[in-house]
Amino acid sequence: MKLLEDRIREEGTVKPGDVLKVDAFLNHQCDVALFDKMGEEWARLFKGVRIDKILTIEASGIGIACIAARHFNNAPVVFAKKAQSINLDGEQYSTTIYSFTKQKEFPVIVGKRFLNEGEHVLIIDDFLANGNALNGLLEICESAGVIVEGFAIAVEKGFQGGGDALRQRGYRVESLANVRTMDATTGTIEFN
Repeated sequence: MKLLEDRIREEGTVKPGDVLKVDAFLNHQCDVALFDKMGEEWARLFKGVRIDKILTIEASGIGIACIAARHFNNAPVVFAKKAQSINLDGEQYSTTIYSFTKQKEFPVIVGKRFLNEGEHVLIIDDFLANGNALNGLLEICESAGVIVEGFAIAVEKGFQGGGDALRQRGYRVESLANVRTMDATTGTIEFN
């Protein structure tokens, strides 16, 4: 999606350690108009696919998923929590994932009442690097018996292989910006 790629080139910052900082518009300060265009594009890409619910992970995926849901007949958005809370009651699906950006493992939890066997789910997230978070969400989806129709990703760091691994397993991955290379020294970003 050229609009997103242009924003990344203009406002994104490449940091050492393969970190792409896009907090000015994607995951700290949110450009809602951009999110709406992203949702519109995913709806075009997944046209004709049944989507009963959208699943994401806190925190950065929530805003994007909520705005995108408007383009999927206002499908409910379920988000996996990264910590146990007194607000989480009843039975839960849980797993542990490793965060590339936070450099640590943490639990991921979804209340069982929010994912029902046979539902068709679209997983939305802001980034796809190694695929750890998405594999954790897949594990939860498998436990719930839902049908994962695909992944809608804002920015895929294609050189890190997470998207390719999901595609090799037969999953549909639609990334709006797929970074081929980026260089912290020069600040350059190249897209596929």
